[in-house]
Amino acid sequence: VQLQAFGGGLVQTGDSLRLSCIASGQTFSRLALGWFRQAPGKEREFVAAISWSGGSTDYEDSVKGRFTISRDNAKNTVHLQMNRLKPEDTAVYYCAADKKEYWEDYVTNMDFDYDYWGQGTLVTVSS
Repeated sequence: VQLQAFGGGLVQTGDSLRLSCIASGQTFSRLALGWFRQAPGKEREFVAAISWSGGSTDYEDSVKGRFTISRDNAKNTVHLQMNRLKPEDTAVYYCAADKKEYWEDYVTNMDFDYDYWGQGTLVTVSS
């Protein structure tokens, strides 16, 4: 599976941004998907995840209520809508796919569960 993330950029505090990630290869509709981020000098951290059915999602506490993950299986795409952005959201954002095809509402926030990773897209939020 190849993943390509895009949509990052430079925005101001309070702005919105929508990240997208297009997948090719393995049947997309059976993949659990996630977004992670890595800020300068920090370890990579979980942001959001969605089950292959789309029926279950999970979010890191600091983004709950501001970020929304969604998927479009017809277009092999996963999105991360980010609203009310803060300077602490500045990071390289990575999409990831879990190939295990567990039950339809399976999600995971552990990076070691993901098998495929995109190249990352930079989000910079200025204060």
